[in-house]
Amino acid sequence: MAEQSKIESTDNDEPKSGTQVIKAYLKNLSTSSGVYRMLDKNGTILYVGKANNLKNRVTSYTRLKGQSNRIARMIRATTEMEFILTDTESEALLLEATLIKKMKPRYNVLLRDDKSFPSILIRTDHEAPQLVKHRGARKQKGEYFGPFASAGSVNRTLNTLQQLFLLRDCTDSQYESRTRPCLQYQIKRCSAPCTGKISTEEYKSLVSDAKDFLRGKSSHIQKNLQVKMQNASKALKFEEAAFFRDRISALTQVQSHQSILPTGFEEGDVFAIHTEGGSACIQVFFIRTGQNWGNHAYYPRIDKSHSTSEILESFIAQFYDNKPVPKLILTSETIENETLLSEALSTKAERNIKVISPKRGSKAELMSHAHKNAKEALARKLAEGSAQSRHLEALKNLFTLEERPRRIEVYDNSHIQGSSPIGAMIVSGPEGLIKNQYRKFNFKPEEISGGDDFEMMRIMLRRRLKALVKDHGTKKYNNEDKTDTSKDQTAPPDEIPHWPDILLIDGGKGQLSAVMEIIKELDLNDIKIVAISKGPDRNAGREQFHIKDQPSFTMELKDPTLYYLQRLRDEAHRFAIGTHRTRRKKQMGTNPLDEIPGIGPGRKKALLSHFGSAKAVSRAGLKDLKAVDGISAQMAETIYDHFHE
Repeated sequence: MAEQSKIESTDNDEPKSGTQVIKAYLKNLSTSSGVYRMLDKNGTILYVGKANNLKNRVTSYTRLKGQSNRIARMIRATTEMEFILTDTESEALLLEATLIKKMKPRYNVLLRDDKSFPSILIRTDHEAPQLVKHRGARKQKGEYFGPFASAGSVNRTLNTLQQLFLLRDCTDSQYESRTRPCLQYQIKRCSAPCTGKISTEEYKSLVSDAKDFLRGKSSHIQKNLQVKMQNASKALKFEEAAFFRDRISALTQVQSHQSILPTGFEEGDVFAIHTEGGSACIQVFFIRTGQNWGNHAYYPRIDKSHSTSEILESFIAQFYDNKPVPKLILTSETIENETLLSEALSTKAERNIKVISPKRGSKAELMSHAHKNAKEALARKLAEGSAQSRHLEALKNLFTLEERPRRIEVYDNSHIQGSSPIGAMIVSGPEGLIKNQYRKFNFKPEEISGGDDFEMMRIMLRRRLKALVKDHGTKKYNNEDKTDTSKDQTAPPDEIPHWPDILLIDGGKGQLSAVMEIIKELDLNDIKIVAISKGPDRNAGREQFHIKDQPSFTMELKDPTLYYLQRLRDEAHRFAIGTHRTRRKKQMGTNPLDEIPGIGPGRKKALLSHFGSAKAVSRAGLKDLKAVDGISAQMAETIYDHFHE
């Protein structure tokens, strides 16, 4: 059980920061295992660490001699420490990983991309189990298979499963409302249990086969299909035989695409790390049921002084903070605290977990393959980063900035003649697009009239900049020393700041004027605002750039910086269009009756059956509504009031 304590220094004349501050904590510090946090003068957490003996570990920070530059900087900046006592060192390791992910201290190894991975769910709470892609908490009843490295890996597997086993992917409401088979049945991707084209027992047999396939028992399924094909052929049922032949062909194709894996390696994750130039790439391969379910590359935030063993240990502990742990974890480097990591993960998973670094045999060959992927991925990342640096340097000169921009925000909006209006913002930085910071803006019907692009831009920027001022202070500079006085100045150099250096607007002088109104309204004059409009005939390469108090200009047709700005503009347009389509599709699928309290599927069906459409329901009188079976007088009044307020 973790016990938090904030141990106060006993010295009356406590120094402001550094080794003397840390020494003052030793007098009352326990020798128990636990987690410690080092804070600076602003209360920002600099570092989170674990220790089997807190007093011994903290003692190591009371001298600067022999420390790396990174640790020395951290010690000098420390003005306060906090401690959490734990019963065991493995508990401290898990708690440390959780705190690092939550607080993101600048001196720790940090897992930046921590999205959840998709899996496949075969539901068990319906007579005809549904086959779906699932992401997030596993709350629905059914069997889960995963994780898969990407949505693409899941989609390919689902496509194969539908071809092989003809399982439904429709929702329960669609299933219940079917009176004849849908298109999926016509193209032989569903067995249509909804209309009785297959019996319940036969469908359950298909579900069982699908589960066996996902458990790696594909050879057993293939033999059964071959027997069925031969029997159908002998009975002269050639169309049925051809159907089984196609399923066998699809299964064979899947088997041929599987990577060669070590014999007996049924479940595990493979972690391979490569470092170069102060950067690191960790490739993670997901092996389940003897099949390779894809791989994913990570680029954790590290310091040059971190060893590969230290990086891997911290990364793996953070990685499994919100993910299920497999039986076996293979690492390309021997982790110094391998036993401790195994114990911690075993405690979390409530079963025995092994962490090993293979040195020979088939597992070592697999690790070599993973390391090669990590090396090549990091090389591509560094090349992209180099090109990105050149682009940002060019933008600094093009837009007369004092330094390279660290955050670029691009805005666009989308609508169809004013319907379903949506605003979109994308973000780019020194390492490229930052998709977890993309934002969308919804507009209320009364806010926008007739698809007014200028008003949409005003509303979008007003919301965005007001939120920035509220959360991170104003981005104003002292006139004498140009020191940034906003809270944002505490951000580490390798992190993206909250305030943008450039606002890129998709539009012309009108959009620029609309945005400048908001800038003036909020008194924010230190952000470079650039509007990019399409040239004559909307030809790519003839774009015009508009900046306040400057004449509009164009760039050379083959200028790499122009291509870079075009890509940013096009990405914002893609995101806006995609978000708009999603919203429009959702609106098209809604029914006005769904908005009425107390109207469920049964009453909605009764109303639609009686009146024919939701529009007819909205026009119905109170007396007519009361005549519908299942609609009480009180409910009739609720429906009538909803449409006649």
